[in-house]
Amino acid sequence: MRADRLLPRPFFLSFLLLFVPWVVAAELGPVREPGEMRAGGLLIQTDEGLREAPLLHTDVAIEVAGLIARTRVTQRFTNPTTGWVEGIYVFPLPEDAAVDSLIMRIGERVIEGRVEERARAKQTYERAKSEGRKASLVEQERPNVFTTSLANLGPHETLEVTIAFQEDARFDRGRFSLRFPLVVGPRYIPGTPIANGFSRTGWGVNTAEVPDSAWITPPVTQRGPGRKNPVSVRAEIDAGFPLESVSSPSHPLVVRAQRGDVYAVRLDDPDAQADRDFVLEWIPTVGNAPNAALFREEVDGDEYALLMVMPPQTEATSARVSREMVIVIDTSGSMAGESIIQARRAVREALATLRPEDAFNVIEFDSSFRRLFPDSQSATAEAIAIANAWVAALEAEGGTNMLPALESALQPGIESRAVRQVVFITDGGVGNERALFSSIEQNLGRSRLYTVGIGSAPNGHFMTKAAQYGRGTFTYIGHPAEVVPKMTALFEKIDSPVLHDLRIDWGEGGVEMWPTRIPDVYAGEPVVVAARLPKAAKKVVVSGKRGGETVRLELALGGGADHEGVSRLWARRKVAGLRDSLRSGRSIDDVSAEVAAIGVRHQLVTRWSSLVAVDMTPTAPLDVAPKTRNVPSLLPKGWDFLKVFGGRKRPEARKTTLTPVAASPRDTDAQSAGVAIGQPLAQVQIGRLPQGGTPATLLIGLGASGVGLGASLLALARRRREDRSEART
Repeated sequence: MRADRLLPRPFFLSFLLLFVPWVVAAELGPVREPGEMRAGGLLIQTDEGLREAPLLHTDVAIEVAGLIARTRVTQRFTNPTTGWVEGIYVFPLPEDAAVDSLIMRIGERVIEGRVEERARAKQTYERAKSEGRKASLVEQERPNVFTTSLANLGPHETLEVTIAFQEDARFDRGRFSLRFPLVVGPRYIPGTPIANGFSRTGWGVNTAEVPDSAWITPPVTQRGPGRKNPVSVRAEIDAGFPLESVSSPSHPLVVRAQRGDVYAVRLDDPDAQADRDFVLEWIPTVGNAPNAALFREEVDGDEYALLMVMPPQTEATSARVSREMVIVIDTSGSMAGESIIQARRAVREALATLRPEDAFNVIEFDSSFRRLFPDSQSATAEAIAIANAWVAALEAEGGTNMLPALESALQPGIESRAVRQVVFITDGGVGNERALFSSIEQNLGRSRLYTVGIGSAPNGHFMTKAAQYGRGTFTYIGHPAEVVPKMTALFEKIDSPVLHDLRIDWGEGGVEMWPTRIPDVYAGEPVVVAARLPKAAKKVVVSGKRGGETVRLELALGGGADHEGVSRLWARRKVAGLRDSLRSGRSIDDVSAEVAAIGVRHQLVTRWSSLVAVDMTPTAPLDVAPKTRNVPSLLPKGWDFLKVFGGRKRPEARKTTLTPVAASPRDTDAQSAGVAIGQPLAQVQIGRLPQGGTPATLLIGLGASGVGLGASLLALARRRREDRSEART
C-alpha cells in the first residue's frame, strides 16, 4: 500500500518535507565546520552548510631509470549526491615536473587528453560542460601547484583521472633523491583585495599582489582519526648500478631487491594520509657513484640531451675567511608544532659554526619582524649565548609577512667581513613569490642566500628559486632527526670552495642550452643542463674556477642512454628560463605566446598551456547546470590548525631580559589573533555563512510539518463532520 494512503495527503507531504533533507544528509554526513574536520575529505556545500562526502584516493607510481623519473598520479573522485557536480581539486607536484599526459577513465571508457593553448583548452572544457559531456582540465597555477577540474560528474558516480610527468633526480653529496609533495599548505596572501578575476573556490581572496589567490588556496582540513585523505606510493628504481641503501626520511618503506640492480619500493603504512611530502633517497655502493651521466632523445629530427657532470674534488687552497652571517627564522603560525622546534634547533646549529672572527645577527618574522641586535655583532661567547636564549623563547604565531624581513636581512650594515651569508629558515608558505624573487635580485649585492626548508610540506618552488636567485643552495629538513646532519652538510658546503664562472663548450654552434647561465656549484653538487644539439656535436667541455684554480672536464657525447622524455625536460627548463625573463623586462605577451607554443609542441602543461580531455558522449541533462564542489587538502603534518587559521589569542608580548632589541613595531593582538596566513577563518572564507546552534533545515522542516499537521487535522475534522452528517441522513 502506498504511504500516502495511510495518512492524509497534507500530513504525508509535510512528512516528506521533514524527512527528505535528512535522507540526503545521511548520504553526506553531518554538518561540519572546517575546524571540526579531523582528517581530509570532500566537503559538499548544502543548504544547511558544509557536509562530508566520500573521499578521493591518490595513487602515486614512480619509475626511476638512471637520472630520470617518470611518475603517474591517479586520483579517484566520487560524487555522493543526487545531483550533477563539477569538482575542482588543487594539488601539488614537484616544481620542475614536466606534465605531459592526462587519461580519464569512466567505467570501461578511456579518454586521453591533449595539450592546447590555455584559453583554448578552457573554452573546450567549458563547451563540453555546457553540452552535458564529461571533461577534465589540468592547469598550472604555479610551477608546483596544479588544478584538476572535472565537469558533469553524475549522481553517485566515480571518475578516475591519471596525469603523468617527468623530472630528473637530485644528486647531492653521493645521494640521489626525489621529493614528491602530497599537500598544498596554506599560504600567506598579502596585498589589497581586488574584486575581479575570482573564478575558483579557494579560501583566498585575490589581491593586487597575488591576483590568483583563489586558485592556490584550497579549503583545508586537519589530520586525525576517522575520515582520511588516503594515498598509496610505489616506486621502481633502476639506477644502472648497485645501491647501498634505499630509504625515506618521511615515510616507513618496504624495499625489495628484484632482478639485477632494480629495487621495488612501497609505503609500509596502508593507511597513509596525504599530509606531508614523500621523500625517496638512494645511495650507490662505494665506488659506483657516477661522475657523469648523459641521456639522449631524438624528436622530429632534433637531438636533445640531459647532462649531469660531477666536478672533480680539489682541496681548498686558502684558509677559511671571516664571515658575517644573518640568520632569519620564520615564526609565523604555519611554523607551529614540529616546525618551530626544528627551526630553533637549526638556528642553534648555525650559531655553533661561528668563530670569534665572525659576526652575526638573528631576525625573526611573522606578521612583522624583529632583529636580535640593531647591527651584526662579533660572535663572542656572550653574544651567542644571548642569541640562543632569545631563539629558545620564540613562539610561532601570526602571518608570514616575509618581504620586510628578507629586505632587512639583505641590507648590508656596518660589517665588512670577507663573506656575507644569509641563512633563511622557513616553510615558504607564501603566495607572493614573484615579489620576493624580485627583491632578492635587486637587493642581493654581495650577500649569498641559503634557504632551509622546514616542516612536512615546504613550498619547494619558492625555496629552490630563492636560493637560485640568491646564488646559494637549498636544504630541506623534513624531520627533527635530520636537523643536525643537514645543517652540518650545509655549512660544510658554505665553508668549501665554490665552483664559479662555469662555462660549457659543446664544440659546435647552434646549441640551445638551459639554463643559459650556470649557477655556482657547491661541494658535492653536480652541474645539470639540458640542451638541444646539432648532430655534429661530439664532445662537451665543462670548466670553471675554484679559488684561484681552474677546473676542466672533457666528455665525449658519443653513446649515452636513449630515454623518452628528455625533450620535455629540456622544454620545461626553457619555459622556466622564459618565465624568469619577465623579471628582466620581457613583455608578458611575448613570453606567454612563446611558452604556449612550446607547451603545445612538446605536449607540456605550462602556465599558458593546459591538458584537456573530453568525452564525446553527453551524459548530463542539458537543462541541469553542475554545481561546483571543491576538494580540500589536509593540513600538513605537524601544523596547528588554530595557529594557522586563528582562534587563539596571541600573548601580549614576548619578553626577555637578555636581548638588546632594535625597535620594530609588532602587530597587536587584534591584528594577529586569527591571521597566520593573512586571512579570516577558513570556514568563512570558503563561503559558509555564520549560523546559530539550530540548523535552518530543521526549523524549516518543523515549521512545514506544523503547517502540514494543522492542515491534516483540519481535513480530518472536516471529514468526520461529513461522515456524521451522512450518517444522520
